[in-house]
Amino acid sequence: MLKQRRLYADQVAASLFEAETAIDAALAKTAALAGVMPGLRAQAGLSALIGQEAMEWTSRSIVALAEARRAVIEAHKELSLAQKQIGLGAVLYGDGAPKPAEPVRAPSLRAVKDANAA
Repeated sequence: MLKQRRLYADQVAASLFEAETAIDAALAKTAALAGVMPGLRAQAGLSALIGQEAMEWTSRSIVALAEARRAVIEAHKELSLAQKQIGLGAVLYGDGAPKPAEPVRAPSLRAVKDANAA
């Protein structure tokens, strides 16, 4: 029974790592797209208005991919708990790099009062 659970866990781990890699690749490619559009527009001598909607949609897709990445990371954490629950806590998956106890988060943005408004 433990051997069967290990085989299933191996398949889940492989799929998880593939999903994480795919999201990171999509995020990198989309960020690269966002990075080249303004420069190429300028090189072509086009108005900043040209392609603005495309730039905004590309930026939104980066945010969506970052949220998807967060969701997969949260799923990864839950799968780590499930691994222990099914008796496979001693089995090492991944590259062996230590995981931080708590995820590092960027500080939240907050609204600032306009000094000129009064």
